[in-house]
Amino acid sequence: MKRSRINEIMAAADEMIRHYGFVLPPFARWSPDEFRARKDNASRLIAGRCGWDITDYGEGRFDELGLFLFTLRNGELADLQRGGGMCYAEKLLISRQDQISPMHTHVIKAEDIINRGGATLVVELFGSDDTGAYAADRGGVVRCDGVERPYTPGDKLRLAPGESVTLMPGDWHSFWGEGGDVLIGEVSTVNDDLTDNIFREPIGRFAEIEEDVAPTHLLVSDYETWLR
Repeated sequence: MKRSRINEIMAAADEMIRHYGFVLPPFARWSPDEFRARKDNASRLIAGRCGWDITDYGEGRFDELGLFLFTLRNGELADLQRGGGMCYAEKLLISRQDQISPMHTHVIKAEDIINRGGATLVVELFGSDDTGAYAADRGGVVRCDGVERPYTPGDKLRLAPGESVTLMPGDWHSFWGEGGDVLIGEVSTVNDDLTDNIFREPIGRFAEIEEDVAPTHLLVSDYETWLR
């Protein structure tokens, strides 16, 4: 993806987030230079990969296959493993109309996916086989706002604003906006986007960046190279 396109997506996402009554935290406004200057006091943000995340899954078709994310907070795996401390994470996502977030599941993370505003959020579901792998012939059970809902293979949940689904490891899912763009909230256990996303098809998690202009803000995938 071109950096100029990423900058445009950031600006549009911020506008949509504000439209629905949310405001991103102060570190969302930091320029790359400000982030460098503050990095010693922002080690937890960096280690938790909090911040801007825009992906086309390495396919170069963001409008068809892509997702906007902003990680607001993220705990530590060590706390989760010992059963106490900051065991949670929170994100805002934007799924555009007919823009696919591809079929995947998680090894550790359980998550609530919440329609925070906009159009209908469609979540397509499949179950796992006995090893946890994608199973085209299996369904399962999820909870929608605390109420159990069995699903068949390929079942599509349609979540209106205010509605949510709880997804556990082994619930294979894909999602997109139907009838317009959707602002999504994600509340989960500790999030590790480097190791915990298991995609059905071989695909990248992060975009490859063409630096045609300077970044407005750093992506979480920039931290390793820009904040040395």
